[in-house]
Amino acid sequence: MGFPGTWMTESESVVYRVVPKCACSTIGQIMFYSDHGEFFDGDIHDSKDRMHKWAQDESQPLIEANVQAHKSYAFTCVRNPYTRVLSSFFDKICGIQRNGKRYRGNLVPQLIQKYGIEVGGPDGKDDFDQIASFRRFLLFVRDTIRWRRPMEPDIHWSAMSGHVSTFIVNGGTYDKIFFTEKFNEGMQDVLDHIETPHAVDLTQIPRFNESEGHGPKRLHPVEDYFDDLSMHLMWEIYKKDFQLFKYDFENPGNKMPLDEVDLAEVHAKLGD
Repeated sequence: MGFPGTWMTESESVVYRVVPKCACSTIGQIMFYSDHGEFFDGDIHDSKDRMHKWAQDESQPLIEANVQAHKSYAFTCVRNPYTRVLSSFFDKICGIQRNGKRYRGNLVPQLIQKYGIEVGGPDGKDDFDQIASFRRFLLFVRDTIRWRRPMEPDIHWSAMSGHVSTFIVNGGTYDKIFFTEKFNEGMQDVLDHIETPHAVDLTQIPRFNESEGHGPKRLHPVEDYFDDLSMHLMWEIYKKDFQLFKYDFENPGNKMPLDEVDLAEVHAKLGD
C-alpha cells in the first residue's frame, strides 16, 4: 500500500499527505519554494522532479524510510465537507479542465444521462439550476461511495478521513492537521516547526487555486444547496469527516470548524 498521496521536500524538511480540494496546490508550491526559492512553473501536480511524490517511483523508498521512522514533521490540511463537495461539483463536473476537456472523459455525459444533472452547456457558461443539479450530483457521490456504482469513488469527493487514514495505517504519524479555513495560521505553525533552505513569508505567497475559473461561479450561499435530504446524504457519506475534523454538520452555512483537531483521536480512530 505504501503512502499514496504523500509529498516530501527534496531536503526532507517536511512531509505532507495531500487531501484533494484542501489547498493542496498552494501547499505544494510553498513546499517547492521552501526548497528552491522559486515556485514551480505550472500546476504543482504536474511536477516530476525537485520534490518527492509517492507517484514517482524513485521517491517511494525515500518517503517510506522517512515516514516510518518519523524523521520529518508530517502534516495535512482539511476542509469543511459542505464547501469541499460543492467545490468538487463546480470544478470537476461543471468545469472544463486544464487540458481543455471534461473531467474523466465520459463521466459528465454519463451523469447527465443517468442522474439528470445539468452543467451549464458545453463550456459551463449557460444558466442552469445549480441547486437541483448539485443535489443530484450528491446522490451520485453517495452511490459511488456506498456501492461503488456507477464507478469507483473519485479522490476529489471521497471522504477526507479515507485520505488521511492511509498515512496512519501504513505507519505514519501526523504532527499537525490544520484547516483550509484558517490557512495562514495553520501553515505558519507548520513552518515554525521546520527548517527550510529558503525562508517563506506567507503574506507574500499567492494562492494557487488551480481549480478557480474552471467552472461556473456558485450563485447561492452554501446552505441553499443543502435541504434535509441532502444533509442526510452528507451525514451518510461524510460522518467521520464532520466528527474527526470538528466541522458543524447542523449548519451548512458555518464553514468554520467548531474546535481544534484532536490528533490522538484521529490516530486512534483512523489507525485500524
